[in-house]
Amino acid sequence: MDGIHDMGGMDGFGKVEAEPNEPPFHEAWEGRVMALQRAMTYAGAWRIDHARYAQERIPPLTYLAASYYQKWALAMLTNVQERGLASTEELAAGHALTPGATLKRKFAAAAVPSDLTRGSFFRPPQGPARFKPGDRVRTKNIHPTAHTRLPRYARDKIGVVERCHGCHAYPDAVALDRGDDPQWLYTVVFEGRELWGPDSDPMLKVSIEAFEPYLEPL
Repeated sequence: MDGIHDMGGMDGFGKVEAEPNEPPFHEAWEGRVMALQRAMTYAGAWRIDHARYAQERIPPLTYLAASYYQKWALAMLTNVQERGLASTEELAAGHALTPGATLKRKFAAAAVPSDLTRGSFFRPPQGPARFKPGDRVRTKNIHPTAHTRLPRYARDKIGVVERCHGCHAYPDAVALDRGDDPQWLYTVVFEGRELWGPDSDPMLKVSIEAFEPYLEPL
């Protein structure tokens, strides 16, 4: 979707300022938010693309004012309510008012060293790959109202396929609960001037991971 989250290539926000010796968390609550997110995905409450899509729907002014982990927390509130795990009234009260939902499994401390790893997104191919390394392609000029992994700055641009990564769960489908809908995934390389115009650094190249539905042959 074309939201404030898709800031790649936008002017007016200044340079990214790296914090020297930045700690993993600036406040204790940030670590708790991360733990909650990992616990909920481990339990099967939602998937990573549901979390991303919920963040993308945060109102623009709130999004710009929120810190990294505040965005995570706001997205969790959205998913908890949309998936029937808690109501607005329960969140306001701070405790359950009705019997809780049963999740696939419970996250416990014993699971941290062995099970707390991101699962594979590889899926069996549903057909042959449409592109191969060296093919010139154009990204589609799409403007979906829901989640997509094709950034706005890379739409309707010409690039070259560098690598095929096999078939993966398709985030655009997963975020809308339409199943995995496996799609081929490619690394596509773009010249900087193709993306940013003639004022771009002539030596610049940008690589993105693009799913096959985003691409058209040239």
